[in-house]
Amino acid sequence: MSLRDRLAQDTPLLAPGAYDALSALLIEQAGFEAIYLSGASIAYTQLGRPDIGLVSFDHVADVVGRVAERVSLPLIIDGDTGFGNAVNVQRTVRIFERMGASAIQLEDQTFPKKCGHLADKSLVPTAEMAGKIRAALDARASDQTLIIARTDAIGVEGFEAALDRAHAYVEAGADVLFVEAPRTIGEMSAIAHAFAGRVPLLANMVEGGKTPLLDAAELGRIGFKLVISPGALVRALVPTAEAFLASLKANGATRPFAERMIDMGGVNDRIGLADMAKTGAAYAAG
Repeated sequence: MSLRDRLAQDTPLLAPGAYDALSALLIEQAGFEAIYLSGASIAYTQLGRPDIGLVSFDHVADVVGRVAERVSLPLIIDGDTGFGNAVNVQRTVRIFERMGASAIQLEDQTFPKKCGHLADKSLVPTAEMAGKIRAALDARASDQTLIIARTDAIGVEGFEAALDRAHAYVEAGADVLFVEAPRTIGEMSAIAHAFAGRVPLLANMVEGGKTPLLDAAELGRIGFKLVISPGALVRALVPTAEAFLASLKANGATRPFAERMIDMGGVNDRIGLADMAKTGAAYAAG
């Protein structure tokens, strides 16, 4: 089933955020149907920095290629601003699609962008963003590769202006609409009232962000078809890592923490060592 067909179903699609091949593999092994490759989580884990536009196009493309080689789930790629103007957007779409993207998200912030739940963002003109959406649609090789249009206007220009921008982006041909950082369930419902049935809607669940945290079923009842949790895995891992390091420093050994860990064999089971060894042996035997 294509991602487009899956989003046409009644049940919303939940896509956890990944940042490398291992996190994507764990998401696949957990039984999810799609993966959201999070630019914020790449910044957190690979740069040790906040989501403020520091991750480059080449960096994201490299991660896309590594993830697509390891997992078979549809990949929804955070393309930030498209890394430039409409011409840059077209290159971004072509390369991400060639490397395995099933959907590419583009946003209407200026560069460098910021996390949608941070303050002091700025936006490009609506017409410029609509042009970038049309450029993305023209650049893709397959209409099964979805273009997700995101507006960050709620925190910059207000809710009504965000709806106006969203209408323009749908008119430009966006396959999925992402109105970032609604502040209340009422605003989320208003977005659904305006657009549900016209285009699939994306909801972004950010722990500590501006949007109320709801589960996928609740969001589906409001009218959202795609639910992402971009940085949730990182936020789950950080306290575990801190607890492990505190234990190691205090005890001088990993043994006191062992019950909360897996051993080397457990890691190798998850990453497929036995299958790779079997494949290698078969080729070696001729």
